[in-house]
Amino acid sequence: MAGTDVITVVVVDDHPAVTAGVRAWCAAASLDVVASGTDARVAWLPPGDGADVVVLDLQLGVAGPAYGDLKRLVDAGRQVVVYTMRDDRETALTCLDIGAFTYLTKAEGEHHLVAAIQAAANHTPYTPPALSGALGTDTRSNRPRLAPREIDVLLQWFHCESKEMVAQKLNLSTRTVNSYLDRVRVKYASVGREAPTKAALVARAIQDGLVQVDEL
Repeated sequence: MAGTDVITVVVVDDHPAVTAGVRAWCAAASLDVVASGTDARVAWLPPGDGADVVVLDLQLGVAGPAYGDLKRLVDAGRQVVVYTMRDDRETALTCLDIGAFTYLTKAEGEHHLVAAIQAAANHTPYTPPALSGALGTDTRSNRPRLAPREIDVLLQWFHCESKEMVAQKLNLSTRTVNSYLDRVRVKYASVGREAPTKAALVARAIQDGLVQVDEL
């Protein structure tokens, strides 16, 4: 996202009142909701297919969680903010493992949703309160073995605006920084926890105790 570009949003939610509320919040924040609909097809058809961010209700209709729709969107490189009534830890962590940018409950409201959309469009991490709680209590054991230098590069990248800055701080080449980050991503993918974006890597690092939310 260029700093002067208007962020575009597509909303997938089967509750008209929720969609209307999201539209109003986005308009007040100068975000452009270009399309909305009751199923994920609206995110694949013009103009929704070109939106910067997909706001996805995880519970569409009477079926179970829309993990399949989330995975297809993530696999296509879309930035997905899950926005749902479900507030259980396992659902939140599953969405992150699939590759959602972040996870919000609908109880968290306007401020957090707008901030999450802006962060997703600009590829900067955002961890709302419910997700922070889920990450803080994650005790799953499928954690990759990261080398100390890989952890150093990863944590430094969380605090820098670019990989070039990381390279300068650690006295490495940018190519070497990229190599370390690529290896970290491969290791996470190998245990079934893909992290294709910086935001996803932040979430993984929080889950695995490498960094605390208040340190970011």
